Formats: sequence, C-alpha cells, structure tokens
Amino acid sequence: MTSTNLFFALSGGILPALLWLWFWLKEDRLRPEPRRLIILTFLAGMAVVAFALLSEQAVFFVFKKANLTTALDGFLLLFVWAAIEETAKYLAAQKTALNKKEFDEPVDALIYLITAALGFAALENVIFLISVINDYGLMAGLITGNLRFAGATLLHILSSSAIGGAIAFSFFRPKKYLRNIFLGIITAILLHTVFNYFIIKSSGENIFQVFLPLWILIIILLLVFERIKKIKNK
Repeated sequence: MTSTNLFFALSGGILPALLWLWFWLKEDRLRPEPRRLIILTFLAGMAVVAFALLSEQAVFFVFKKANLTTALDGFLLLFVWAAIEETAKYLAAQKTALNKKEFDEPVDALIYLITAALGFAALENVIFLISVINDYGLMAGLITGNLRFAGATLLHILSSSAIGGAIAFSFFRPKKYLRNIFLGIITAILLHTVFNYFIIKSSGENIFQVFLPLWILIIILLLVFERIKKIKNK
C-alpha cells in the first residue's frame, strides 16, 4: 500500500470518528470529562480491536470447521461476533474510566461508552478502508468511508449507548447495577446483530432503508441523553 493510500485510510477512519466524538461530548458540556480520560478511553477502544478481530476469526474457524452454514447459523455467528465487540468496548471503558473517581454522574457512563465505541470504530474503519482502497481505489474508499460514517460508526455508538444508558440508570441504584449491565449488554448485542444481519442481507441495495431505523434510534438517543442528565439521587 502506498503512503498516500495509507494516509487516506487513516484519515477516513479516524477523523470522522473524532468528529462524532466532538458532537457527543457537547452533550456533557456543563461538566465535561477530563481530556486525559477521554483520550485514554478512545485509545483503549482502538486497542481492543485486535482482540476482537482475533476472537472473531477464531469463532469463524470453529463455525467453518463444524460446517455450520445455514441461515440460522449465519445469524448465530453474527450474534457471537457482536457479543465479542460489545464486551470488548465495555471493558475498554470500564478499565480506563468507569472505575475512576471522575466517573461521578450518570451521564458520564454514556460519554465513556460512546468514546470507547468511537475508538473501536475508528480503527475498524481504517482496517476496512485499507482493504477497499487496495482493491478498488481511492474513490471506492471515499464512498465506503461516507457509508461507514453514517452507518457502521453510528451502530457502534448506538449499541454501546445501550450499555452506557443501563449503567446511567443504575448510577444511584447499586442493587440494580448488575441486572442493568446484563440487560444493557444483551440489548447492545441484539441491536448490533440485527442491523448487521439486515445490512448483509441487503447486499448493498436499499442500504438507506436499513440505515433509516438506525438514524431514528440515534435521535431517540439524544432524547435519552437529556433524560439521563436530569437523574438525581433521591
């Protein structure tokens, strides 16, 4: 790969993620999180991509070896892959920020989960764009980058927000924390699985019809942000 193509892959993967990060951080502008923790969480999200990809390849090998090739098997494979990615993003946020004293209000859970998700999406997009640009050229990479900006990246935000929201709503209710975490992770995995299934099933056709429900849910997420910012300890 040429240095020019690598530059475009890096730019096309990381800069859009940083743009989304700037957008979501504005939701916490009254009591912003330390820049140091935001950077660490973003980098942690990037770091767990390697673990996720290796784990997904191992799972794919097992499915292939067991000759699991039906449509149901394919959906199950997507479910396991989603479980790997959602768990990895959660652990990235947990180990870098959610166990720190700066995690001191419910909305912080959403901020850190989204930050980890965007770090994950950034590196995942870079890897994907490197492959596309190598095979089809810069123009194909540009189109793919735009689609991932409006699709795959938002899916990572939305699914991780399910976990962040679950933590936020149990912030002042520690007895419900484990239950909410479990429900949040399951919701994240299901969202990730279902959208990936329909994206693959569309084969690139009518892709915007698949993205439309995603965009609607992102708007709902903005409303959830406002609800969570009003949570008080009773």
